[in-house]
Amino acid sequence: MQPRNMSMSGVVDLAAVKAAGEAKVKAEQARAQRQDAGADATTASPLVIEVTEATFESDVLERSAEVPVVISFWADQAEQSKQLNEVLERLAGEYRGRFVLATAEVYANQMLFQQFGVQGVPAVFAVLAGQAMPLFQGLAPEDQVTEVLDQLIAVAEQRFGIVGADVDPGAAAPAQAQEPAPPRPATPQELALTAAHDALDAGDLSGAIRAYRDVLADEPANAEAKLGLAQAELLDRVQGVDQQAARKAAADAPGDVQAQLTAADLDLVGGHVEDAFGRLVDTVRRTFGDERDTVRVRLLELFEVIGPDDPRVGSARTALARVLF
Repeated sequence: MQPRNMSMSGVVDLAAVKAAGEAKVKAEQARAQRQDAGADATTASPLVIEVTEATFESDVLERSAEVPVVISFWADQAEQSKQLNEVLERLAGEYRGRFVLATAEVYANQMLFQQFGVQGVPAVFAVLAGQAMPLFQGLAPEDQVTEVLDQLIAVAEQRFGIVGADVDPGAAAPAQAQEPAPPRPATPQELALTAAHDALDAGDLSGAIRAYRDVLADEPANAEAKLGLAQAELLDRVQGVDQQAARKAAADAPGDVQAQLTAADLDLVGGHVEDAFGRLVDTVRRTFGDERDTVRVRLLELFEVIGPDDPRVGSARTALARVLF
């Protein structure tokens, strides 16, 4: 089965936004601790582990704040799953700590098997900052496996600030673990961003919008704050909207810009990303002057919600360019 392209952006995943901010702080703290402890300290954590339901929280969830964790579900009766594990174990060594492989035998871990919604083995998932995502199912060719791993590592660094340590898989672990360095105190900007995430997570949309704008006033290029602000403003716009009436208004009046903007917001919140983008591209095509610019700006705001790495954003950008030029 062809590995699926990953997108870490989601639609309106408030927990993921908050987790990304917390993960960046934890990842930076972990890197500082590794530097203070010395390079050899990184070898104390194995690159391949057998995970169980009892060890899942410590071996996978907690570790995923510092390094991407790839979970391979396998069964002794499924020969392909054992073949895939051999490939993944070798790649874990070759990637030198940029990801950790956790193997889980499905019959011994029925709860994990069900929670991940595994349909059959082999099945491979990843966990970043406590957020689980499917990678692929079935015995994939090695070049496709490495392509997915490269995507995972890039997204981990770019979106979550998670960078695994450069580990020599052949080196011996230190005889005695060193005392961990004290955690690095959060900067004022990180504290402000965390406060914004907390407000968004609590449903305080106006407070979240103000907090994200304060962060962007100091750091205009802060991608995480841009994403949070776009999501908070989107949720604020659709709050209290009568969906049935709004969709009827948009269907009855294709030339009504405000009706189309509202319907596009509802499309996006409902997970209909292509519908939202297509609606606004068509509205740009039908409008001129200030109205066209209003719709174009809204479409760019929705791009921020989904994230620039999502292929649906790339396709919509191309469609928008054709309409404008």
